[in-house]
Amino acid sequence: MRWLNYHHFLYFWLVVREGGVQPAARRLRLTHPTVSAQIRQLEATLGHELFDRSARRLQLTEFGRLAYHYADEIFRLGQEFLDSVDGAPGGQPMRLTVGATGALPKVIVRQLIGPALDMEPRVRITCREDEHDRLVGLLAVHELDVVLSDVPLSPTSGVKAYNHLLGECGSTFFAAPAVKKALKGSFPQCLDGAPLLAPLSTSSMGRALDQWFDRQGLNPTVVAEIQDSALIKTLGQDGYGVFCLPSAVESDVRNRYKVQVVGRSAEVKERFYAISPERKIKNPAVAAICEEARSSIG
Repeated sequence: MRWLNYHHFLYFWLVVREGGVQPAARRLRLTHPTVSAQIRQLEATLGHELFDRSARRLQLTEFGRLAYHYADEIFRLGQEFLDSVDGAPGGQPMRLTVGATGALPKVIVRQLIGPALDMEPRVRITCREDEHDRLVGLLAVHELDVVLSDVPLSPTSGVKAYNHLLGECGSTFFAAPAVKKALKGSFPQCLDGAPLLAPLSTSSMGRALDQWFDRQGLNPTVVAEIQDSALIKTLGQDGYGVFCLPSAVESDVRNRYKVQVVGRSAEVKERFYAISPERKIKNPAVAAICEEARSSIG
């Protein structure tokens, strides 16, 4: 049976957490060469390099990211055990690391993670926002437990993960009162030539909108293409153009941004996915997110 030297593993974990060998050595009260040598020995034992030494700054290899994920879990559980021995109440909360794409409205993300936040015993959530492909990459190396996205995992991605459709809804077009008043005609013809704050044309909503405009024979004037849904709402509130968001957030957008509904389309659909490493979800926090979303979105 192979054994892991947990002292060396601890040194590696601290180097990553402290941001370098020197600060980790100070905390361990060891010399810089000693810590470096122990990590080299750990790499030799594992048969993989943990750090990309060609990079100027501290940078983990793909295997290093995987190792750090396990190290973080191991030493967290060790601390939880010591807390229980010392009679500390409650122990450490379950942890859930969520990735959310920037295209998802923040109110949707809040709605999706809400069931995990409300769980008992409590769950400590870390939420990271990035592009879909980057988040899927982090999921592949176990830095995330689940990815919340507006697009499914591509079958050609090469990542062993699974799509879970959480729900779908139509879309609502919004505008500041002055912008809506200046529109001419009824919906959707009033959008022809109208200023539009558009999602990126490469996003699922962007593609769906382009196809819908083509079918309707409409040619709005694109003022800006924006990835971040929060920025779209802010610019829309300031009167820069009409914008489109999932109808699931209609009430929140109207109340919070003081904009008006221009019209709705059931054809421009937005779908929401949870992407997880498991075909059958076992993580109780992820299961709670999926169960609640399927009953509330749509």
